[in-house]
Amino acid sequence: MFDLILRRARLCDEQLVDIAIQHGKIAAVGEVSGPAQQERDLAGRYYVSAGWIDSHVHCYPKSPIYHDEADTIGMAQGVTTVVDAGSTGADDIDDFYQLTRSATTEVRALINISRTGIVTQNELADMAQIDGDAVVQAVKRRPDFIVGLKARMSSSVVGENGIQPLVRAKAIQQAAGNLPLMVHIGNNPPVLEEIADLLTAGDIITHCFNGKPNRILSPQGELKAAVKNAIARGVKLDIGHGGASFSFEVARQAIAQGILPDTISSDIYCRNRINGPVHSLAHVMSKFFSIGMTLPQIIECVTVNAAAGLRLAGKGRLTAGYDADLTIFTVKEEARPFVDAEGEQVLGQQHILPQAVVIAGHWHLTDEGKANHVFDL
Repeated sequence: MFDLILRRARLCDEQLVDIAIQHGKIAAVGEVSGPAQQERDLAGRYYVSAGWIDSHVHCYPKSPIYHDEADTIGMAQGVTTVVDAGSTGADDIDDFYQLTRSATTEVRALINISRTGIVTQNELADMAQIDGDAVVQAVKRRPDFIVGLKARMSSSVVGENGIQPLVRAKAIQQAAGNLPLMVHIGNNPPVLEEIADLLTAGDIITHCFNGKPNRILSPQGELKAAVKNAIARGVKLDIGHGGASFSFEVARQAIAQGILPDTISSDIYCRNRINGPVHSLAHVMSKFFSIGMTLPQIIECVTVNAAAGLRLAGKGRLTAGYDADLTIFTVKEEARPFVDAEGEQVLGQQHILPQAVVIAGHWHLTDEGKANHVFDL
């Protein structure tokens, strides 16, 4: 007997399927027969995808600058897995791990190369804070929790150190088993070309469509050669919207040239969740309808691409044998404004609204689903 069957679930390609779940795994997708302890008939009215993965959040609740609660930005908003991007370094990663054990949302972490993590805005201004041995030991202690490294390479973070923290990060990456390295880009120095030249296959540029002068596009709107070369080497592009790092204009120009993000992430924490312009991963995803992406492309950026980019085994696909992490959502046709981090407002026509999630085989309503009473049957 199956634990749960979702009947007539609508996939992003508009196909209707049944999805059976057993023992925390997807058991079958297609036409499913047989009994289940629970069945829910979605009647073709609700889309179902693999559970959404937000590759860049800040949810260490003790962080003095960027903090939130995992379930507030995860399960409640349709996200089944969140990846904290460098809130903690080696000093606090074990405490962070213990705090996440009570969350329903799956939580993973990118460990900051600075021991202290983000307790100040300039954690890489003192090279003595970069302790490679401490990072390597943390990865050994928490191999299932720490899925990569994080280095914030903008002037306000590195101070007078320029490119040197990234040089150290690459050496630490090799010592730590070549985990993915996510690199935040922003104001220079260091210039983006210096950063891009050091990146190798599997590294991730986050804030890829920021509107700052040190961005991926030249003043003429062309992709900078160093970034083009990095992409050709297998470097990935992540959105990391945040409060200051997403420009509609840059995204529009890039996507028109066929430069699509590999992953769409929010860079969410309590302040930009409550006050905007982020609000939720779904809200960020919805912005991409207005700048040339389709629903299947958007969903790939928070499922299969996100899982592949951070090597999250068993996640990201609606396939038998994968983890039973699902997101159930609607797409509302409604004119509403969206605002980027530069203050530009775009009138969008479609909005993705998560209604429920399945995490490790268990059904949970999102805040939207609770408000709409859509599954009160």
